[in-house]
Amino acid sequence: MSGGSYWRPQDMTADTQQYFAHDPESLSREKAFRVDWKGRSFSFITDNGVFSKGELDTGTAVLLNALPESFSGRLLDLGCGWGPVGVLAGAGWPQARVTMADVNPRALALARRNAEQNGVQAEAVLSDGFDNLEGSFDLIALNPPIRAGKETVYRLFLEAAEHLSPNGALCIVIRKQQGAPSAQKYLSGLFHSVQTIARKGGYHVFQCEGSNHHAV
Repeated sequence: MSGGSYWRPQDMTADTQQYFAHDPESLSREKAFRVDWKGRSFSFITDNGVFSKGELDTGTAVLLNALPESFSGRLLDLGCGWGPVGVLAGAGWPQARVTMADVNPRALALARRNAEQNGVQAEAVLSDGFDNLEGSFDLIALNPPIRAGKETVYRLFLEAAEHLSPNGALCIVIRKQQGAPSAQKYLSGLFHSVQTIARKGGYHVFQCEGSNHHAV
């Protein structure tokens, strides 16, 4: 995968350049908004220094639409940001055990608040990848932090493969121009099965099953 298929420094804005950082430097400026999802209206709070401030981004919407209608296992929203996957999926899966994890403390605090104000029970864990996460997960949902670079993104893929339950699945959304073909090739070395389960607007959702790298 060429560097040009990822990001260029000039693409970054003052509000988003630190969304994958341990300690975002941008000035806090919270914003409240609503998301209508599957016949329900949800209230969210976002802020500067988090990914997709103020709206549900297209990639995450494509990922959410590709997830199963029902699920009752252990869900990890990896790189949760302000929590749209954990909250919206968790609201539709009342039997699921939801964990939301992010390296960004500002984003994680928002995710925790958003879960609470929408009545979703979820554990929120400050973690760089899986550093502070325990056990295995039955479903891991990931909209990878492309701007953090290929090395970071591929590390998350590998760590996710190591922390899936034997029958678990990793669902990833990534744009074609941001490296989807190369990512699919790399994922094929980590899993027995990598299937494209959704395509929309240049976004691909890969469902990865049969991990070759169980570590927990």
